[in-house]
Amino acid sequence: MIATLQPDNADPRLILRDEELDSGLELILLAEAALWAAVDATLEAEPLGLGRSHWRAAFLLRRRPGLGVQDLSKLTSLSKQAASRTLTDLTRAGLVERGSGDLDGRRKPAVLTAEGLAFEARTAERLRALLARAYRTGGLDGVAGARRILAALAGPRQGVGPARREVA
Repeated sequence: MIATLQPDNADPRLILRDEELDSGLELILLAEAALWAAVDATLEAEPLGLGRSHWRAAFLLRRRPGLGVQDLSKLTSLSKQAASRTLTDLTRAGLVERGSGDLDGRRKPAVLTAEGLAFEARTAERLRALLARAYRTGGLDGVAGARRILAALAGPRQGVGPARREVA
C-alpha cells in the first residue's frame, strides 16, 4: 500500500510506502523509549517517589499554567481518574497548588509551586540536552521539519487547555 500525505501545504510529490512509514514509526518508538529512559533515570534520584505521569503533568503545568484534570487528561491520554490522582499526588508533595474555578467549583486550575518548578526543571534539563543534540544532528532545516512533523502528529491536542506560554 502507498500512502500520500497531502495537507494544505504538503508537497504532492511526496509518496510514502509502508516500509518508509514503518521505519518512521520504529524511530518514533525508539526515540520515545530514549526520552522516557532519561526521565526514569532522573526520577529515580528524586526522594518523592513520583513517576512519569507526575513529571509529564509538571512539565505541562509549567508550559500551560492553570490546567485542570480534564485538560490534563486530554493532553496526556490519562483517564480523568488517573489525571486527578496525579494532580493530587503533586499537591500533597507540595509541587502544585490548586485554585477554585471561576465558573465551576469542580474545576480547579493547577499551577506549579517553586518546588514544583524545580522538580520539573531537573528532568526537563536532561531532556532538553538530548533534544538539542538530536536537533544539531538534523541541522537548521531538520529542526523546522521535525517540529512540523511532530506538530502534525500532536494535532488538535496542541489547542487543549490554557494557552501555552514560552518560559525562559
